Amino acid sequence: MVSYRPFWETLRSSSETTYTLIKNHRISGSTLDKLRKDKPLNTTTINDLCRILNCRVEDVMEYIPSENDQQL
Repeated sequence: MVSYRPFWETLRSSSETTYTLIKNHRISGSTLDKLRKDKPLNTTTINDLCRILNCRVEDVMEYIPSENDQQL
């Protein structure tokens, strides 16, 4: 499973807030909701978040192995 827990930690340590992401950077409320619920995001959104927060992908998301992952 992909977790966006690192995103929230990175956001807390930055000068940005959810408000500024929405108002200044046009990140939608539904995208923030997907981040809260660890729902899939496209790579363009991940790229935008990394650019805005001046961070690496690992600072936004992490993979956590789970028995609930889809069988390949």
